[in-house]
Amino acid sequence: MNEAKIGVILSSFRLPLEESLEKAAQIGVKGIQLWNVGGELDPRNMSKDKREKFIKKVSSLGLTIIALCGDIGEFTEESNVKERIKRTKEFLDLSIDLRTPIVTTHIGIIPKDKNTKERKIMQEALKELGEYGERIGAYLAAETGPESPELMKKFFEEVNSSSLKINYDPANLIMKGYDPVKGVYTLKDYIVHTHVKDGKKGNGETLLGEGDVPFKEYLQALRKIGYDGFHTIERETGNERVADIMKGKEFLEKLLWRGKL
Repeated sequence: MNEAKIGVILSSFRLPLEESLEKAAQIGVKGIQLWNVGGELDPRNMSKDKREKFIKKVSSLGLTIIALCGDIGEFTEESNVKERIKRTKEFLDLSIDLRTPIVTTHIGIIPKDKNTKERKIMQEALKELGEYGERIGAYLAAETGPESPELMKKFFEEVNSSSLKINYDPANLIMKGYDPVKGVYTLKDYIVHTHVKDGKKGNGETLLGEGDVPFKEYLQALRKIGYDGFHTIERETGNERVADIMKGKEFLEKLLWRGKL
């Protein structure tokens, strides 16, 4: 049986960069997602030489960079949207240099009304970023959660860019009362990356397997639509992050490696 593609968001460890890389290698995940807003891995702090050295460092530990995170806020405010577009292009450029053409982000809450100023600003911003991504060969993956998968799909159809994709987070959806299994089928044409997180309906994040996400059915749905990317563990709460991530990895392995699907 093929080895499951399990990754982790490096920042979930809450450790310095070098320690986080070593810990990821130690616990046996194969992929890492990077947080690139500020700090050592911000594109403005990484020269071409640093980018090449970082790739070699990651490879030497037996790891693969699977995505970047360039989350700098929503694209709905006229006062700052141009700067956010500029910054996001820098993240997309970095993703190409680091040989992982996926940048995840939150784009803001998509207004239901097509005629609102905020929705038009968001639409134009993502069209520009989509065109840029298409030109350089990178994907901007918006994270699920604030709105229904059906609204996301309609909005993505309006933007109409092959570079605009989805970073699918089932916990964000379940916590808002949406069906994360049904959502997979709704957004099947856009999913390029996933976060593995659990949560309670109308409440907050939990350890994997202790929330309301029906992971067996969810993972089956991803398999049925042909998703072959990484399942990237994210842990945003708790004081025992390393232990929680290790438990999450074991939980995923039981489902993905041992015939539970």
